[in-house]
Amino acid sequence: MTVTAINSMEEFKIATSSGKVVLIDFESTGSRPCNAISPVFERFSNLEIVRGAAFYKVNVEALVEVSQEVGIKTMPTVMAFKDGQKVDQLVGVHPADLQDFVRIHAASPS
Repeated sequence: MTVTAINSMEEFKIATSSGKVVLIDFESTGSRPCNAISPVFERFSNLEIVRGAAFYKVNVEALVEVSQEVGIKTMPTVMAFKDGQKVDQLVGVHPADLQDFVRIHAASPS
């Protein structure tokens, strides 16, 4: 699996309402913590246990409307969605915390 960029509010709504567990990395291109966690998020998207989940990323500068819609205040933030609803979030992400978050949400049956 790969991490797909969301480029509009419409794409965000379609992705989060897909019926799958959806994990989204909200990132800023100029942020060192975001740049550090992005490849870790990508690596976790390829784990065998997460085949039923979808992984996306949102550039918060490019999609201010989406960032405001979900209440992004700190980056990096990773959110889990199911059936159009946010079910959890991880703020100020560290690799070990992200691994646990991915396992909890993405390894769950869809």
